[in-house]
Amino acid sequence: MAQKEAQLDQETISCSICLDLLKDPVAVPCGHSYCMTCIKRFWDQEDEKNIYSCPQCRQTFTPRPVLVKNTMLADLVDKLKKTGLQAAPADHCYAGPEGVACDFCTGRKLKALKSCLVCLVSYCEKHLQPHYDVAQLKRHKLVEPCKKLQDNICSRHDEVMKMFCRTDQQCICYLCPVEEHKGHDTVSAAAERTERQREREGTIQQRIQDREKDVKVLQQELEAINGSADKAVKDSEKIFTELICLLEKRRSDVKQQIRSQQETEVSRVKELQEKLEQEITELKRKDADLKQLSHTQDHIQFLQNYPSVSALSEPTDTSSINIRPLRYFEDVTAAVSELRDKLQDILREKWTNISLALTEVDVLLPQPEPKTRAGFVQYSQEITLDPNTANTRLLLSKGNKKATLSQHQSYSSHSDRFTGWCQVLSRESLTGRCYWEVEWSGTGVNVAVAYKNISRAGTSNECGFGFNDKSWTLFCRQNSYYFRHNNIVTPVSGPQSSRVGVYLDHRAGILSFYSVSETMTLLHRVQTTFTQPLYAGVWPGYSNGDTAEFCS
Repeated sequence: MAQKEAQLDQETISCSICLDLLKDPVAVPCGHSYCMTCIKRFWDQEDEKNIYSCPQCRQTFTPRPVLVKNTMLADLVDKLKKTGLQAAPADHCYAGPEGVACDFCTGRKLKALKSCLVCLVSYCEKHLQPHYDVAQLKRHKLVEPCKKLQDNICSRHDEVMKMFCRTDQQCICYLCPVEEHKGHDTVSAAAERTERQREREGTIQQRIQDREKDVKVLQQELEAINGSADKAVKDSEKIFTELICLLEKRRSDVKQQIRSQQETEVSRVKELQEKLEQEITELKRKDADLKQLSHTQDHIQFLQNYPSVSALSEPTDTSSINIRPLRYFEDVTAAVSELRDKLQDILREKWTNISLALTEVDVLLPQPEPKTRAGFVQYSQEITLDPNTANTRLLLSKGNKKATLSQHQSYSSHSDRFTGWCQVLSRESLTGRCYWEVEWSGTGVNVAVAYKNISRAGTSNECGFGFNDKSWTLFCRQNSYYFRHNNIVTPVSGPQSSRVGVYLDHRAGILSFYSVSETMTLLHRVQTTFTQPLYAGVWPGYSNGDTAEFCS
């Protein structure tokens, strides 16, 4: 009993605004008490209306009442504080701003323990008790405290909604089927809930099963990918090792043959050299004998000895010494260099096939196209132009990254060269996801991609970028754009810029052109199927000095 009295005292001396013990308590004209600071702050918000109310009973006052400290209540609060008594926490007994309050409580409302779906009222523990004691109330449906009980009332008939109209997909009361929902497919709200829960549970269970199957398939794919990748690495390592061993053997064979031939040739040279040196020695001896014989004054003796002294042996044949030029093993070096160049060409060509095969290994859906320039730049592809494809009116510079339309250039003849159209292709083949940018100046530029087998000789449509089914091009001029493929022209609108960005997702068949300035604007997108690796290309304008440069 004493505990209940203490609790009552606590309620009496608590401020209903801050829910704490009163500080500098004041009473308003209706008799309710508050902390002086709390009621002042509350009334400050009502200054504009010039009408002041009590937060509990809502009685209004005009003008604003003068607040005087309630000394008796203040002394009571101080005494209770000295005994260690504290106000009950708001979330323990009373309904806070976000909680559900008991509809039967007056003054400071307690937290609701349950809400009744029949009464459409929320009850605290004390006021809920009749629902446990009275037979008629025991049949009412009690649920966890709910704020929006009034939403269960039919706005037309002011009755509790306990039915559901499947035709209009809305909750209704028992009178609605007689009037505006007459003839509709109606069921009890409980039956509809049960049906929907069953459907939802079935849908969720089915989705769980589907996702579990997907996870299992992905796990199998993961194992297959790892197994295939490990085998490919192992097999590739073996093949490259065999290639390296073959090259090492050929290197050793060439070295051995060079040394063997060197030994043979050196031996022959030394043999000839020794013969010549012996002949020189003999000749010098003969020369000395002749000089000595020439000093004799007896003519008869001279003539008798001369034949033996002047007789010379057969001279060594030296006719082969200067027949061939002084090139010995340089031809071998040239042959090895030629082999290296051919191997590099083969590797470059076959590497494209390897890269294309690698990009086709993609289990999941293609990645979405980037949204920002930073997203595109992560796929940056360095592009250099192939001089063997450049038309003779194109001057290549800046490490073969820039093409300028100019006078005739003295390029050597090559089967890859464009002979009629002023075009050039890149060295690099493009597969997978790639991005590059072209800066242009002058009257205009064609920014293109093409298959390697596009025709090169002449001025037919089979050679020009965009005039056939083997190339795609965006033509940029000072005030317009248009796209061309297979000789079909599509006008393109967009902001003018001297820089064009190109994004390629080879596997997904996406080719996009962007106007690049402070922002990126999509000019044109192609969705197709690419059957071969692509090569970047440009066709600078129509006037000398027009340029197109691949940006780093």
